[in-house]
Amino acid sequence: MQEAAGVLKEGFLVKRGHIVRNWKVRWFVLLQDKLLYYKIEGGKKEPSPKGRILLDGCTITCPCLEYENRPLLIKLKTKTNTDYFLECCSREERDSWALDITGAIHAGHPVQVQELHRMKNSFKLLENISLHHIVERMYDSTTGIKLTRNLEQGNRYKETFTGSALVDWLISNSFAVSRFEAVTLASMLMEENFIKPVGARSTEATRYSDLSEQFLDDSTALYMFAESSNKNISSKEALQFNISELRGTIVKQGFLVKQGHKRKNWKVRRFVLRADPAFLHYYDPTKEENRPVGGFSLRGCLVSALEDNGVPAGVKGNVQGNLFKIITKNDIHYYIQASSKAERTQWIEAIKPLT
Repeated sequence: MQEAAGVLKEGFLVKRGHIVRNWKVRWFVLLQDKLLYYKIEGGKKEPSPKGRILLDGCTITCPCLEYENRPLLIKLKTKTNTDYFLECCSREERDSWALDITGAIHAGHPVQVQELHRMKNSFKLLENISLHHIVERMYDSTTGIKLTRNLEQGNRYKETFTGSALVDWLISNSFAVSRFEAVTLASMLMEENFIKPVGARSTEATRYSDLSEQFLDDSTALYMFAESSNKNISSKEALQFNISELRGTIVKQGFLVKQGHKRKNWKVRRFVLRADPAFLHYYDPTKEENRPVGGFSLRGCLVSALEDNGVPAGVKGNVQGNLFKIITKNDIHYYIQASSKAERTQWIEAIKPLT
């Protein structure tokens, strides 16, 4: 699915439709002056783009918090006031896309590009900032930080938020201009006992002596308002589904194309690789529910790359290149396609030690 020269970046993103406001996975290609998107059929990119976003005069919003259940959004507004909402598979991918798109928008203004890279790791806390004012804004029922139920170590915590969600909120509400600055600000909120860590991951980080390392800009680190810490926590026995396989540490995640078991059609899925316990889950990126649509234990699995010449046995349709296969210990075969040979190798090397 790789393009010719002139491509600045390419990959899968989830795009909101203009007429029917549903979400569809598209293959995006960033050029110097435009962003093209293609439909994927049968595991292959269609030859002609389905649409294009002209970058001249565009403004970008990242993080975009307009959809509560889609925290990894980028919003583009064209000079004709058309809004495009694009969702990434991880915070790192979102920030990478946002930086590259912003660089393309300002490509004719090198001073602005240099300023963008400088601001990425800048730190200049707003003068006379009031932590009390920030907390009041965080509590606002309409524009405040969204409180959700989250799982960690077999427990379900009520009214919590993740570290990356708070960083996004601080930037979106102009309390910080970079993630580095927002992390330091969040650490100050924690030090002054406005918020507190919840669960093993975020609590462990507080043992670091450096204040900037005590708060985690991470989607798996949980926090809550300090005064909410005595509210009930649901035990794993109360959960209606088996979460033991979701407790592992996330090793790798990203968009891959998977062949279905019954209809043998090809669909883009967001794959999440976890260790301890070792599981590979896949999600439907067009749905808001952050719940796997499938997955399997990696113990006893076999994973291997498939030949790039011709259509391998077991693969339906004219799908070629960058394929790999996983065979579970129950002899179930999964056929998966990466976007490049390098990405395929990365996934295979990440999976093999966990089998």
